[in-house]
Amino acid sequence: MTARLSPLYLRVQLLNEVQYRANFLLRLVHSLLALGTALVTLALVFGQVDRLNGWDAHQLLVLMGVYTAVNGFAQMLVLPNALALLSDIEEGTLDLVLLKPVDAQLVVSLRATQVWQGLDILTGAGTIVTGLVLSGGVRPLALLGFLVALGCGGALVYSFLMSVTISAFWFVKLDNVGELFSGVFQAARWPVGIYPGWLRVVLSFLVPVGFAVTVPAEVLTSRPAGTDLIVMILLSAAALAATRVLWQRGLRRYSGASA
Repeated sequence: MTARLSPLYLRVQLLNEVQYRANFLLRLVHSLLALGTALVTLALVFGQVDRLNGWDAHQLLVLMGVYTAVNGFAQMLVLPNALALLSDIEEGTLDLVLLKPVDAQLVVSLRATQVWQGLDILTGAGTIVTGLVLSGGVRPLALLGFLVALGCGGALVYSFLMSVTISAFWFVKLDNVGELFSGVFQAARWPVGIYPGWLRVVLSFLVPVGFAVTVPAEVLTSRPAGTDLIVMILLSAAALAATRVLWQRGLRRYSGASA
């Protein structure tokens, strides 16, 4: 069912979005401007130092690409669905989802897509490739580990955003979820290791946006990341399971529009 439902929702959203093709150009310009600003910042930093916490310029270019791609995934798929779920909980209109003959969490995770935000994924991929070419390429085993780490990073971002949104079953009014995530996610632009110890723990476990970006970049650039990757796999599995439990408990508190 999941394999059939995911492409169907994406196709419907794509058909809706292509009606407004100017959005494609606007999003492309925005993505390129954001990338250009990040590159200028990177150039300024490495105009003063040769390495940043052990990362050279090419490795940080790869990390920047991972950051852009993960942020594109969050803005394209996770955040729109989180905001739609938040609206349904606040207004009591989740009944329309719960009555469908499919898993409700699956539906609320896939029904909304900001298609043009996916341009950031392509921009990020191009940046990653550029960084790898400049640094001398990548080993096949590192590429495999990167794909695993990137999938886990996506799971961590999804679990964090959805868990915050699901808490609306208890707190009802949660404003500025999107702004909160965007603000916190800015910290993932740089390797999590440059931050103080307490903040590193926060960005790795409590708000795991740093883990979601830094570890995939470490694996891809052949930096020491074996232990981090194992921890990340376990953490993402635990986060997905916790999100599922939180969702099921939250549904028990939902009273619907007719209450």
